[in-house]
Amino acid sequence: MDNDRAEVVTLESRLRQHVQRLAGDIGERNIVHPEALEAAASYVDAEWTRQGYAVGRLAYDVLGTRCTNLEVTRSGDGRKNEILLIGAHYDSVIGSPGANDNASGVAVLLELSRSLRTVEPAMTVRFVAFVNEEPPFFGTGKQGSMVYARAARSRGDDIRLMASLETLGWYSDRPGSQSYPPLFGLFYPNRADFVAMVSDFRSRTAMRQLATAFRARSDFPVQTAATFRFVPGVSWSDHRSSWHHGYRALMITDTAFYRYRHYHMASDTPDKLDYPRLSRVTSGLSGALIAVAGRGIK
Repeated sequence: MDNDRAEVVTLESRLRQHVQRLAGDIGERNIVHPEALEAAASYVDAEWTRQGYAVGRLAYDVLGTRCTNLEVTRSGDGRKNEILLIGAHYDSVIGSPGANDNASGVAVLLELSRSLRTVEPAMTVRFVAFVNEEPPFFGTGKQGSMVYARAARSRGDDIRLMASLETLGWYSDRPGSQSYPPLFGLFYPNRADFVAMVSDFRSRTAMRQLATAFRARSDFPVQTAATFRFVPGVSWSDHRSSWHHGYRALMITDTAFYRYRHYHMASDTPDKLDYPRLSRVTSGLSGALIAVAGRGIK
């Protein structure tokens, strides 16, 4: 087996391991199951520590439960005050083990941070595992990413772009496997064989810069959409918190409920995910983020 093939197999194995640990072994993890929520946080903490990062645990109280955002940083050289923020939520919705939503996003987050350990970016790159993205906290002051973005704005952090990793693990070549909000299907493919980058209009230029870098380093299909925030699903992740606090942000996703029939269900289990394609997406994102962090964001 050549080195490139060995690296692909290793990456796929690690992604599978992360999803299995979070959604298989730990399972449903949210405020209703605080021990599981803390077990998931501890897993992320341990993985980042093994990668050589100093992990920041940013805790706050919700209904008498201690909840924690976790953060690690790869400091930049030359443009270190400019921040590229990559985030994924590690909680799951009530009633679901959350393999795709969002153990898949956390798995990718952990492997992207691993890849950044070997480079010296010009920009500072932060990786954040957010708590409490799911209802009943979504869109409230207790959502982990809202707590984080509010604190970042109060510190004056120069976050040039926030990228939210959200449901990244399900793909299909079957015609008709992909659906959309009204009218979008006129312009995009009907097969769920691509990863999507979705932003509001203000974040469009930065999104396109990231997508161009992805296409230059991967042959995996990627579709982009810059549109209104009110379109169903467009703002339904942690990037919404960054928008709320005035930062440019986008979501990177397999489009969740527009293709994945196990979304927010008890059947969202690790066996449903397409790990070979998830590894290709991760590899492409790794190369794209390294390139963008090296050049800076327009």
